Amino acid sequence: MSLLYRTKISTGILKSKTKCVINPSGIRNHLNTPPTQARIVIAGAGVVANSVAYHLVQNGWNDIIVLEQGKIGSGTSHFGSGTLGLFKPIAQRNIIWYSIKLYQQLQDMGYDIQMRQCGSINLAQTSDRLIALKRRMAYNIPTGLHCELVSQNDLQDLHPYLRVEDLIGAVWVPEDAVADPRAICDVLAILAQQGGAKYFEHTPVDKVLTQNSTVYGVETPKGVIKCEYFVNCAGMWARELGLQCAPQVRIPAYPAQHFYATTGRLTKFIDESTPIIRDYDAYTYAREYEGGFMVGWFEQQAKPAFEDSQVPRDWLKYVKKDFKHFSPLWDRVIKRIPELSTCKTPEIVNSPDNFTPDGRWILGETAEVTNYFVACGMNGNSLQGAGGIGKAVAEWIIEGEPTQDLLPFNVQRFLDVHNSRQYLQQRIKEVVGRHYSILYPFQCEYLYARKLRCSPLYSVLETKGAVFGIKMAYERALYFDPTYKTSDSKPVMPPGSFFKPKFFDYMREEYLACREGVGIIDMSSFSKIEIKSDGFEVVNYLQRLCSNDVDIPVGAIVHTGMQNERGGYENDCMLVRQAENKYFMVSPTSQQTRIYEWISRNLPQNSSIVLNDVTSMYTVINVVGPKAHELLTELSNSDMRLAPFSYKKVNVGFASDVMVMSFTHTGEPGYCLYVPSEYALHVYYKLMTVGRDYGARDVGTLTQRFMRIERFIPFWAEELTSFTTPFEAGNAYSVKLDKKENFIGKPALQQQKEHGVTKQLVFFHLNDIDPDKDVWPWGGEPLYRNNEFVGTVTSAGYGFSADKLICVGFIERPESSNVKIITTDYILSKEALYQVDVAGTRFTLTPYLHAPPVLHSVTFEQKYRPTVISYKSDVTKLNF
Repeated sequence: MSLLYRTKISTGILKSKTKCVINPSGIRNHLNTPPTQARIVIAGAGVVANSVAYHLVQNGWNDIIVLEQGKIGSGTSHFGSGTLGLFKPIAQRNIIWYSIKLYQQLQDMGYDIQMRQCGSINLAQTSDRLIALKRRMAYNIPTGLHCELVSQNDLQDLHPYLRVEDLIGAVWVPEDAVADPRAICDVLAILAQQGGAKYFEHTPVDKVLTQNSTVYGVETPKGVIKCEYFVNCAGMWARELGLQCAPQVRIPAYPAQHFYATTGRLTKFIDESTPIIRDYDAYTYAREYEGGFMVGWFEQQAKPAFEDSQVPRDWLKYVKKDFKHFSPLWDRVIKRIPELSTCKTPEIVNSPDNFTPDGRWILGETAEVTNYFVACGMNGNSLQGAGGIGKAVAEWIIEGEPTQDLLPFNVQRFLDVHNSRQYLQQRIKEVVGRHYSILYPFQCEYLYARKLRCSPLYSVLETKGAVFGIKMAYERALYFDPTYKTSDSKPVMPPGSFFKPKFFDYMREEYLACREGVGIIDMSSFSKIEIKSDGFEVVNYLQRLCSNDVDIPVGAIVHTGMQNERGGYENDCMLVRQAENKYFMVSPTSQQTRIYEWISRNLPQNSSIVLNDVTSMYTVINVVGPKAHELLTELSNSDMRLAPFSYKKVNVGFASDVMVMSFTHTGEPGYCLYVPSEYALHVYYKLMTVGRDYGARDVGTLTQRFMRIERFIPFWAEELTSFTTPFEAGNAYSVKLDKKENFIGKPALQQQKEHGVTKQLVFFHLNDIDPDKDVWPWGGEPLYRNNEFVGTVTSAGYGFSADKLICVGFIERPESSNVKIITTDYILSKEALYQVDVAGTRFTLTPYLHAPPVLHSVTFEQKYRPTVISYKSDVTKLNF
């Protein structure tokens, strides 16, 4: 394809307005053999790879080789909708926003990439969809995106071809755009080559070579190329290329069949300014294309591509037009745009694209191999994120760490189980449609590829009415349905809601058990790592990694962060000192891969320190509540009066070597039991049978979450990230700046302590909201102080003790303020009026810097009362 560009180039800026035709292949490097060495090798020459190369050369790195198994852009980069949508969660939106700015710059430079900001209209056919759109508007507007609700009359003015009578609302986003994916892919390749990058077509990467788990080269049919860095941008082939490495690199992305259709000219010429339509409830999008329409789908039930083989290099030969699958999709869009009925033979395109297990991009440095970077898994729209992704990955390579918060997209969020081909083929069937589904918070669990990682208690909890969700592929009981009987079909999550959950009363009963009796929570999914050494090296090692003092007595437990050079969190964990030279570390579930990689890469050379992931060896049971002490004393025949944050091994029932730790993850009194998994069923059975007299009850992780929020306990990936420090999160107690050992991030934290913080985590009660009638806050809502935007809710829920909705979020000074440091006086000023915007309605808030006292008496109408059961009952009668 030809490209138009300006003829005079000066310091990278094209100045002449004269356009002339250039064939991109004219400047590609066609040498038979690539150089034998380069600083960076990039696999793939699609739009994402070309963006990475472009941004590297923009930063002065020009010793770059780009290897493409076919021709530049011969994967799926030359296919796709070309739509650029900003109406997204903030982390995604910021990257897409940069993409739009970059593409606009290319257009302004004279490249004919057919970029135009035609805007988009996001439609709602149902009240719940309208709430979802309003929630998204609420957090996008104060952070800079223009979007507004429009009426049916406005819709007809914006898009005269729409049928609107069945719509109850819509959101207009004028900054959304369209562009030509093929042109942008080729332009970025041209600019990368002008900056020094060398491109080689028909040169696949067969294998990535490593030494001591660090990249040192790649193997191709044309020879070995030594390199310092490797970037896998191989699109549909990225996962298979990851397996061609020792050790293997997991890149869980798999292609789904992805359909769109073009109409050509219709009876009416469609103006190019016609907005994009996203009819989420019909899983459909439509845009103007060459005077007609392009229509595509993110259908509810998608199909994996290339199910019976690896992704072929000549993939176009194997792609079929599935008319049976396509026909009902086409019929649905005709109802929305009746003009399409004049197109009798739409041109159908099946352009497979990579989708990931959670529908988010895969970016960053892999856990398995140092200097092996990934940028893939574009989930049906490579162009949309390519510009911002290329910038983010290039800066990550150059700086050695992300320069923006990319935690939701980090490749290290996965385990081996996610990389199974069979798993991915099942999961992507629903991932495609979830892009347009209403994802009710904590109430939209995956249907496929389930029951992979299960606690030994899973089957028992299932018979007790557990409704399960997954985290890190681990099945966790969200809540328990006490009305369930073994003769009934298994309970399932009811239809989702943005209002009070339909299972709220069950959660309240679970909370009351934790407040008045004993709550039993299976928390086995937590990451667990043993860290030990021959001598005392392990102490010095952990002192360097941890911001708290970990040189604690044997038998003690310390809560600590592991910080990066900025002082941000890389890990939030509990360290249990089991011996002078041995620690047991507990981290959040989602940290299993990421933190193991972090502590591995920080090991001193030639040390005797050994790391051992023992996550699956222990079943973790939280025993929570005022009667937990008496229950465990009876079961163990031991003195269970443990000092806070200490542990000891005891027998529980007949089970030996149970680690009992004197803390809970709810803030309530109680214990955490780390049970060797072979004893898990026995210990659980004893807790529940003997515990009947103490009001023992199964409790789910959603109730535990609400209790955690009410106790103002910040959580990983919500409050704690690589860009959040302990002082900002209210965890100053866990930082020991005066310990003699230096630790990573200490200078940054010292400076912050001396000068103050620019953001602070604050706890809030919602005052004038009716939990029975109003939409709840669930996270992501904007926070206002005296009508100025000052922050965002990170976690929200119900405070059972206060009998109020609650939330936490970071507060900063508004943009209008010349002062950046935030103080207690500023946050708690009597002149400050705080509000939260929940789906377009503002509610007042009361701020706290510490968790308000939990009421000793619970004022609910119906108190939880233990059920008395005879000890003559056997296991079957107890419904285990």
